[in-house]
Amino acid sequence: MTTELGETILAEKEIRARVTELAARISADYADKEPLLVCVLKGAVFFMADLVRELTIPSELDFMAVSSYGSATDSSGVVRILKDLDANIEGRNVLIIEDIIDSGLTLSYLRKNLRSRNPASVEVCSLLTKPSRRKVDIACKYVGFEVPDKFVVGYGLDYLEQYRNLRFIAVLSEEVS
Repeated sequence: MTTELGETILAEKEIRARVTELAARISADYADKEPLLVCVLKGAVFFMADLVRELTIPSELDFMAVSSYGSATDSSGVVRILKDLDANIEGRNVLIIEDIIDSGLTLSYLRKNLRSRNPASVEVCSLLTKPSRRKVDIACKYVGFEVPDKFVVGYGLDYLEQYRNLRFIAVLSEEVS
């Protein structure tokens, strides 16, 4: 399996340090707001788990599953909600926790959908962003790292449901992707 991996672009130590920094910023920004953290399944679950443990404020968790990938590596642009929120978000401060912002299409749809439910606010925290692939402009208040236009796996990100368990982020070799 590891022979299918290219270079490591983010080591475990780098990820941990950045998650701690993001948690400190979120804790300060939401000091009196008790945000609802919405994890976008499945990829963001590792990031959210580590982030939540670093927060110093009360927060609530919920989960959504959305799908926009027609093939294994390219977004189809058609977004479907596979699992919706359990919580009512009206009047709540919502923070979407995402693994990676690629084209921006999924996140754009998700933000519009959540805003239609009348929350107090909707912001985004993404571990990774890949601006070179952006098809729609999407504001992200909290960003961990910018990555190159390569298919990356690890720390929740997968290729055909593999590699999520890696503690680092690596490029998937071109022969595989």
